[in-house]
Amino acid sequence: DLGLSVKWATFNVGATAPEEYGDYFAWGETDTKSDYSWSTYKYCNGSYNTLTKYCSNSSYGNEGFTDTKTTLDLTDDVAYVKWGGNWRMPTSDEFYELINSCTWTWYASGNAEFSGTAGFKVTSNIPDYTNRFIFLPAAGFRDDRRLFSAGEYGIYWSSSLYSGHPNYAMELYFNSGNHYTDDDDRYYGQSVRPVCP
Repeated sequence: DLGLSVKWATFNVGATAPEEYGDYFAWGETDTKSDYSWSTYKYCNGSYNTLTKYCSNSSYGNEGFTDTKTTLDLTDDVAYVKWGGNWRMPTSDEFYELINSCTWTWYASGNAEFSGTAGFKVTSNIPDYTNRFIFLPAAGFRDDRRLFSAGEYGIYWSSSLYSGHPNYAMELYFNSGNHYTDDDDRYYGQSVRPVCP
């Protein structure tokens, strides 16, 4: 409880401690896999412009498909599917709140506080909560069959579609010098940090 609109989990889906990377998921998928690409992505017909769910622009839909969905259904929300209860993936607005209501302190690889894992200690700036923090490890991301940028970047999915280009979804992105919301191809395997009311 950082005193924000939602409570943040202590660790990532697939992890058992804050400094563990956990598992990597494509946006809207609830299982890990060996190959992260458009050809293996659940909600398209093999490419970025053949989407079959979560598509607000017919140019990206399979045979012109569109729907009105801009937030993941709970059945496609890996935090809810894996953890149950009131857990779910954060929205892009909730990431934005985390960015703007907390102090972000980078810890490099080899640090003593978080078992040597690089990442950000995110400490609340809300009165009466300034002793509360979460740690977000720089777990990198998966593309095709490889893990990239572990120890350098953290990329965490939100539940929010990037509506203008629905082949993208919104995320939290950070490295040692920056932290902000961004968008990325939905097929990438990325970290998930759940929230609950």
